[in-house]
Amino acid sequence: MSANVTLSDLEQELMLVKAEARDLQRTVTALRTELEMAHAGCEQAVQHAQNLAGQEIAQLKATIASLRDELERSQIEREQEIQKVQAASLDEIQQLKATVASLRDELERSRIDKETEVQMALAVSANEIAQLRATAGALRDQLELVRAQQEQVLQDERLAAEEEKQQLRNTIQAMRDDIGNHG
Repeated sequence: MSANVTLSDLEQELMLVKAEARDLQRTVTALRTELEMAHAGCEQAVQHAQNLAGQEIAQLKATIASLRDELERSQIEREQEIQKVQAASLDEIQQLKATVASLRDELERSRIDKETEVQMALAVSANEIAQLRATAGALRDQLELVRAQQEQVLQDERLAAEEEKQQLRNTIQAMRDDIGNHG
């Protein structure tokens, strides 16, 4: 009878081991299922993150393209403004040169007229000659003053044009730097 008890105990123990093995297999199957679900969840999260990143990249590319277009338009506008300022400056310089030439001609005519008057007045009066010489000197001083004023105006215009050009260059560089920092 002890052999039966032992055999029965062994059978019982075998049944327990088999039950435990079935439980472990079920646990392994459940864990595999859970692992697969977690893996699928991770893949979905990665795909979602990739989709979000793709959308953000597309938005950034669109923003960059828009900023490039805006910068190009701004550069074209600045260049047009610079050209307008330069054209206006050149036009003003030409007008001033024409004015100077006209004043020179007028002064030359005036000087010739005065010299003629002086020559005619020599016979009349030495006092008139002195007055005419004083007038001619005053006209020369006035001409030099006008020339100096015109030269100052030209220098001021050139300086203003150069300052504006430098400001435009600085603005363009700042925009480039800003775009570079955002890129």
